[in-house]
Amino acid sequence: MALDAVIARFIEHSPVTVMARLALGRALDAQWIDELFEQHRERQYTRELLFSTTVDLMSIVAVGLRPSLHAAAKAATDLPVSIAALYDKVNGTEPGLVRALVAGSAARLTPVIEAMSPAPLVSVPGYRVRILDGNHLAASEKRLKPLRGFRGAALPGQSLVVYDPDQDLVLDMIPCEDGHTQERALMEPLLAAAGAGDLWITDRNFCTRPILCGWLRQGSSFLVREHGRNPNPGELDKARKIGKTATGTVFEQPVSIDDDSGSPVQLRRLELRLNKPTEDGQMIIRLLTNLPAAEFSAVQLAQLYRRRWRIEMMFQRLESVLQSEIPALGHPRAALLAFGVAILAYNVLALIGRAITVRHQLDATQIEISSYYVAITIKADYAGMMIAVEPSAWGIYEQFSARKLAQTLLHIAAHAQPHRLRKHPRGPKAPVKKGFVSRRAAQRHVATSRVIKDGKII
Repeated sequence: MALDAVIARFIEHSPVTVMARLALGRALDAQWIDELFEQHRERQYTRELLFSTTVDLMSIVAVGLRPSLHAAAKAATDLPVSIAALYDKVNGTEPGLVRALVAGSAARLTPVIEAMSPAPLVSVPGYRVRILDGNHLAASEKRLKPLRGFRGAALPGQSLVVYDPDQDLVLDMIPCEDGHTQERALMEPLLAAAGAGDLWITDRNFCTRPILCGWLRQGSSFLVREHGRNPNPGELDKARKIGKTATGTVFEQPVSIDDDSGSPVQLRRLELRLNKPTEDGQMIIRLLTNLPAAEFSAVQLAQLYRRRWRIEMMFQRLESVLQSEIPALGHPRAALLAFGVAILAYNVLALIGRAITVRHQLDATQIEISSYYVAITIKADYAGMMIAVEPSAWGIYEQFSARKLAQTLLHIAAHAQPHRLRKHPRGPKAPVKKGFVSRRAAQRHVATSRVIKDGKII
């Protein structure tokens, strides 16, 4: 296959940048995005500004090529509307569109990752691991008129995020404009999407009888930290000591809850008695699961639950590597769109990292590719590459199947130098004494969507 001479030079000297362009072309195909808009829009419509153009500008901000949406719009040479009209479009983006964008883009990238190696990584054989957690967007600047003069924090929204730790991809996102809504109230769409073969791992905030019964009804499995009050299962026998892990001693106890019809369903309660207390001083962690004892011992499940922290690390990378929370975007719908597009960019970085890992056979080593260093490389070279390469030169890649794109990415990844992109783990940080602030000031906040609705802070 003959390559454009300029692209070939970038493959030799900055392969990660070329891989980013090909992956973004797959994840954010303009035609697909505009078709998705027509399928999932409710009240929005297209006049001059395409939804794909909006997403493209937001992606430029997410990966750090421009510091703000305004700067990205000013740099655009073919923006068909005014900047004010662009912000109106962004502020009107419906949450359902953001979810469809995240889920659809992940579905487009998953076959590419699966085609990269004959034996994909599976941490729990026979199950698709899904880690679930909520994420509240950081307080935004108070540019909206009702918020001016308010000294507390204005929360632009929140979301539930579904993460696949094996593929390092975010698969789904439930956006919510109201920052004060209880996370459990957002679970219905995810319960409807759950299926047989799924293994849901999450914290105690989602340990309620309706949620557990919802997973049981869908044929899904779960491993959930037990809440102190919910679902309050009945004990069927005494707890038995099973074994030890590096962090404590594991006990197991049969318990039961009533399903939707009132019939008892037996579950396993795992109790980990810790050697050292957690940050909030607890010495005992209890887990509830419906996984069969014949396949998974209590010790194995206690160790498996530690993978839940992978999603916390993913949120940390979203914040440190990408611009997932833009303080200037105070409108809830704009902030949620920015967060959703940042998730798409994260998935692209994960795809690039996976290609380099497979091509250089790093799974058996202690070397992990750092999304931070990958992102730095893209920020340094991407804009220059897009100027140097004729737009028509990318057309051939956009027609590739998932398998052919995977093969192309692996071929380009051969030019990458893993030692320059690897993670450099460090030891625990020294404790730092935090500054004092009154509890009343620290805990005060408002939901931006309610302020917009009421026109004032109540």
